[in-house]
Amino acid sequence: MGGAPAAGRLEADLSLPSPAGAFSDGELDGLPEPVRRHFRAAIAPGAPLAASAHLRMRGRIKLGLWLPFRARQVLAPHRGFVWAARVAGIISGSDRYIDGSGWMQWKLLGLVPIVRAEGPDISRSSVGRFGAESVWLPTSLLPRFGVAWTADDDSHVTARFQVDDVELALHLSLDDRARVRSVQLERWADPENSGAFAWHPFGMEVDGYATYDGVSIPNRGRGGWFFGTDRWPEGDFFHYEITDLSLQEPRRREP
Repeated sequence: MGGAPAAGRLEADLSLPSPAGAFSDGELDGLPEPVRRHFRAAIAPGAPLAASAHLRMRGRIKLGLWLPFRARQVLAPHRGFVWAARVAGIISGSDRYIDGSGWMQWKLLGLVPIVRAEGPDISRSSVGRFGAESVWLPTSLLPRFGVAWTADDDSHVTARFQVDDVELALHLSLDDRARVRSVQLERWADPENSGAFAWHPFGMEVDGYATYDGVSIPNRGRGGWFFGTDRWPEGDFFHYEITDLSLQEPRRREP
């Protein structure tokens, strides 16, 4: 396998400037009313129209055993992400995707490689991951970024968009305040390590909300495989709490 770009360089590449302007109701013209209610709950008037964000989080991840982690992330839902973490104080590394290519690189005590993976299957699976995580940056799901929305009813809406050659359909369940209660999609993966990748249900269940830089996001919850099926308890592998999020500053207008 070829060498992967350094995580720090990718973080800089993914720190996208926001388009000029700020969020207003005009961004919601033509959308179904449940979707409009959701965006009004998620984005404050005047918030930057951010396409990327920096996050910090902590939580637990299931690697055979449940282990604590702390992580930072640059998230740009239409281009890629870098998630750099330290797990149980002894495992460190990152998951990354940018411009059609994904990598996973993890080491024990910073010296011994324990996971190194890349290739088309890893790349396609990575798109599903940060597609689900786009709910952490609701401005990136506005129609101006190529996202098409439909509503089944007041509490079930779907966002569709494409990242490179992967088409995503995010099915959001909303609470009575139009906030995300859960997100579900089909994600390309091999969750049982069978040697064969395929499409599998993946999702996140929300346990808490917080507001940062004018966006209100699901800042606490759990994610995993087989979401929405009777296998969800065994597929649950990631419990997170976002402790900070900052949007990119709007692009300055040229004089």
